Amino acid sequence: MRHLFQNGTNPYAPTLLLLHGTGGTEQDLLPLAQQLSPASSVLSVRGNVLENGMPRFFRRLAEGIFDEEDLRFRTKELAAFLDEAAEKYGFRRDNVVAVGYSNGANIAGSLLFHYADALKGAILHHPMVPLRNLELPALANVPVFIAAGTNDPICSASETEELTGLLKGAGASVTVHWENNGHRLTASEVQQAAAWFRGEFPA
Repeated sequence: MRHLFQNGTNPYAPTLLLLHGTGGTEQDLLPLAQQLSPASSVLSVRGNVLENGMPRFFRRLAEGIFDEEDLRFRTKELAAFLDEAAEKYGFRRDNVVAVGYSNGANIAGSLLFHYADALKGAILHHPMVPLRNLELPALANVPVFIAAGTNDPICSASETEELTGLLKGAGASVTVHWENNGHRLTASEVQQAAAWFRGEFPA
């Protein structure tokens, strides 16, 4: 998978897995990494799927309707890539926190839905429920921060509440931050995510 890796200054800090939104690149979320944990190593990945020339992490049939077969395949692909990257770059595979926005948050959520040990934690900006009617793995001790919009036209408040309930039901510790700025990734929600990160993963 096309990606970039930046070695951090604190080997004990979680490695940040950055996952962009539709049409983004591996450069998009680098400023977030600096705000969240400037000492962390960073693995930023570009989605392998193109939709009208725009990179994505998995196909969709229409807005809000995922190609579930492709989502499962791409989730497995990303999990395998993380194993390979950890070996190549020398970061601890059990110390990875995903940071995703929109489509990137959805693939991060799918990692949580499929693998108990895929992530040490996750920051999900405007995620949807990746899959339904799926038995989630045990996610005890996995902290998740969700930034959501009360008026998000793509991801409704009820969708956020459903995702929160599913993750909590699997044992995850979920913090939800609400804003009223639609589907936008805002500076204020990033600040809230950074404060949450410092509390969950103190340097």
